[in-house]
Amino acid sequence: MGQGRESTMYGRVVDALYVDAMLLADEARSYFEEQGRAEREALSPNDRVAFSCESLHVTTRLMHVVAWLLTRRAVDAGELSATGALDPARRLASAPRPLASLIAALPARAAALVTASADLHRRAAVLDEAFAADRPPSSPARSMQQRLVALL
Repeated sequence: MGQGRESTMYGRVVDALYVDAMLLADEARSYFEEQGRAEREALSPNDRVAFSCESLHVTTRLMHVVAWLLTRRAVDAGELSATGALDPARRLASAPRPLASLIAALPARAAALVTASADLHRRAAVLDEAFAADRPPSSPARSMQQRLVALL
């Protein structure tokens, strides 16, 4: 990504995504360690297995996103080159996508965490692809901003 305002803007996007990831990680940890255990025990054996698998998938998605965000922050801080961040080991790792049929069988809060973690991973994947292509992700806000700049 370029320097200047664009770099600052994407640094803010990365920082905001990092805050979202850390808040979601804390919420997931709290839920799966406390209330989630009791809710899991109330499920049928098959649904308990699905619950356990999905809780691991939530953790996997969140850890992939946090690791990727730390890499992006290292680039922004000058601790890692943008080229170094493109190494496949530093790119956002893929994560399992939740199945709607499994989500439907989960308690509401567990289902919400599964969905939120998948959405967070999807958002990070859009940015990862944009950084890899050295172009900003397309967005309505970005298009409007470019049109406004062109008018000036």
